[in-house]
Amino acid sequence: MAGKEQKGELGGDVEEGAVTTDVPARLDRLPWSRWHWMIVIGLGTVWILDGMEVTVVGNVAGRLSEPNSGLDISAEQVSGLAAALYVAGACSGALFFGWLTDRHGRKKLFMITLAVYLSATAMTALSFESWWFFLFRFLTGFGIGGEYAAINSAVDELIPSKYRGQVDVIINGSFWLGAAGGALLSILMLDENLFPADVGWRLTFALGVVLGLAILLVRRHVPESPRWLFIHGHGAEAEKLVRRAEERTLEDRGGELPPPAGTITIHQRRAVGFGLIARTIFAHYPKRAVLGLALFLGQAFLYNAITFGFGTILITFFDVPSGTTGYFYAVIAAGNFCGPLLLGRLFDTLGRRTMISGTYLLSGVLLFGTSWLFDGGHLSATTLTACWSAVLFFASAGASSAYLTVSEVFPMETRALAIAFFYAVGTAAGGISGPLVFAELTESGVVGDTVLAFQIGAGLMTVAGLVAVALAVPAERRGLEDIAAPLTKSRSGQATNGS
Repeated sequence: MAGKEQKGELGGDVEEGAVTTDVPARLDRLPWSRWHWMIVIGLGTVWILDGMEVTVVGNVAGRLSEPNSGLDISAEQVSGLAAALYVAGACSGALFFGWLTDRHGRKKLFMITLAVYLSATAMTALSFESWWFFLFRFLTGFGIGGEYAAINSAVDELIPSKYRGQVDVIINGSFWLGAAGGALLSILMLDENLFPADVGWRLTFALGVVLGLAILLVRRHVPESPRWLFIHGHGAEAEKLVRRAEERTLEDRGGELPPPAGTITIHQRRAVGFGLIARTIFAHYPKRAVLGLALFLGQAFLYNAITFGFGTILITFFDVPSGTTGYFYAVIAAGNFCGPLLLGRLFDTLGRRTMISGTYLLSGVLLFGTSWLFDGGHLSATTLTACWSAVLFFASAGASSAYLTVSEVFPMETRALAIAFFYAVGTAAGGISGPLVFAELTESGVVGDTVLAFQIGAGLMTVAGLVAVALAVPAERRGLEDIAAPLTKSRSGQATNGS
């Protein structure tokens, strides 16, 4: 490496000027090892917490609205206002922590965001008034929004290009393991033979805190992203981390590692502002920007709008007792996780364009079919759940690929903030307005209103799939720097095509 050096905030020498490194190529050529499993467990398992959080709130909405719950709150407020505040917090947290993640590193922020998330969840369990519940739903979302930006950027920068697609899709899909667990947990905790009505729902949130603390202990051992380190002037630390990863891989696998496929020369950039992010995204990569927005809008409306009201639909139209909706939700959650798990590998073999467009289009078409059957009165609680499981098998893989897409198709200096930007814009449009609008549609008791909710979600997923047919980037098995060259290389005319 070349360049001047000075003392940096990490305690080592900070390089200035041009730096030539083979760190990205060395990370990408590593075979899978226990080192990679540590990353997956330490970072990816937080989506289990998120899934548990969202599902628990949906399933306890009926209980919270009961007179003896300990809170003066209605089911519509839980599934509507509280859900919208959670998403608003997530959007705000994504932008705030995404900006900090690109400035101060992945590791610092994914420790801080988990701490925020856990603290707010614990405070939710102690809610004594509706305003307190709403406040800490917002702050819980604030923490989880930061997790999306910090973790997706770290995962993509640490996982070899050969496995990046399937690992990213499965990790984001693990949300639904938590959803299944939360659904079953809520059944147990809402059983008044076991816990009083004003205690069970509080214990549900408290158990999520316990699981989060265990994840926090594992996460301490996950390293900083070497890619972030070398671009921010900490080349020696990046070299040390990569060498350690190589040594651990050789201990696990034996043999020899193939030679790295080249080097890259960059100029360190201490920070990237919102203005430069926007210019880079919309001036240099306009088609990718349209793709990212379409994917996030489609999945945000489907998940943040409609699934928040799934329990209400079962209660309103099929007279399912509020204490047993968790069984149905656990079934659709299993379908959601099986999609990314079984289809994830195809994102690296069949390719991004085929899989992203295919999952979005199939889920949209199947949801249109579900709405037609529901409108005709052909469904029961069981068959509606089966239809939803089929829809979400594909939709979950597609939604996970939205995060994969925006985390790999923009320059690495902007990665966390780019994830945050698309997440915030897409989720704000679909996730804040969606719960407010669809809470009324699904609780009205009018079949046509719920059919409209289904059709809006299906339509947006279908449109996003068509956009992916035209604009998806063939990023499978390619290094991140090859998909989108660093900003400094863009200035010297060495960037990849900005389409």
